[in-house]
Amino acid sequence: MLKEFKNFIMSGNVIDFAVAVILAGAVGLMVNGFVNDIVMPVVGHFAGGMDFANLKVILTEASGVEGEAGFVAENAIRWGAWINTIINLIIVGFVLFIIVKAYNKTKTPPAPPAPAGPTAEELLAEIRDSLKK
Repeated sequence: MLKEFKNFIMSGNVIDFAVAVILAGAVGLMVNGFVNDIVMPVVGHFAGGMDFANLKVILTEASGVEGEAGFVAENAIRWGAWINTIINLIIVGFVLFIIVKAYNKTKTPPAPPAPAGPTAEELLAEIRDSLKK
C-alpha cells in the first residue's frame, strides 16, 4: 500500500496539481496587492477620495478599552471590503481568461486524417480492368 501511495504521489497529475495550487496562491496574492494598492486608490480618487475598505454599517459600537476586561469589539457589516473582494474576483477571472486564451493559441491543431486509400475491392477491380486491356 505504501508503494501504491508513492506511485500516486509521484505521478504527473498530482505534481502538476500541486504546482497549479502554489501558482494560484501566488497569483491571488499578486492580484490582491494590485487591487488594494493600485486599482482601489484610483477608484477611490474618482469616487471623491473615499477608501472602500473602510466603508461599513456599524451594528454595535465598540465599548471599553481594547486589552482590558469588559472590552466589546465593534460589530459591523464591512461592505466596502466586500466590494474590494468582488473587484479581486473580476480581475482574477480576467487574468485566468487571458492565460487560458493564450494557452489555447499555443496548441497545435490536430493533423487532418490521412486520405483513405483504395479498398481491396477497388484494387482488385483495377487489376482486373488492366488485365482485360
